[in-house]
Amino acid sequence: MKLINLNYIPDQEFSVLGLVKGNTVQSKHIGKDIGAGFKTIVGGEIKGYTEMLQEARQIATERMITEAESLSADAIINVRFDCSELMQGSAVEMLAYGTAAKFK
Repeated sequence: MKLINLNYIPDQEFSVLGLVKGNTVQSKHIGKDIGAGFKTIVGGEIKGYTEMLQEARQIATERMITEAESLSADAIINVRFDCSELMQGSAVEMLAYGTAAKFK
């Protein structure tokens, strides 16, 4: 499955199959939250949250691809990610979305 963040595929004709998306809601355990709280005092990267967001992007992307495959898509164009905070600081939703396309 090709994933492209352009509105087109260079030198490729395709038909649009529709919007596809995948999402997940992730949180870290209390120990990571306490560690993150201390990190905000001294500064620097909060690796636990970085890892959580990387994992969430991967899961959301896989779910988007699965939806596109169910439409027999060859590619997903205009791929985007969106992240929303849920439950103030304890959970985030990661959404991956794009347009499923079938090569001609």
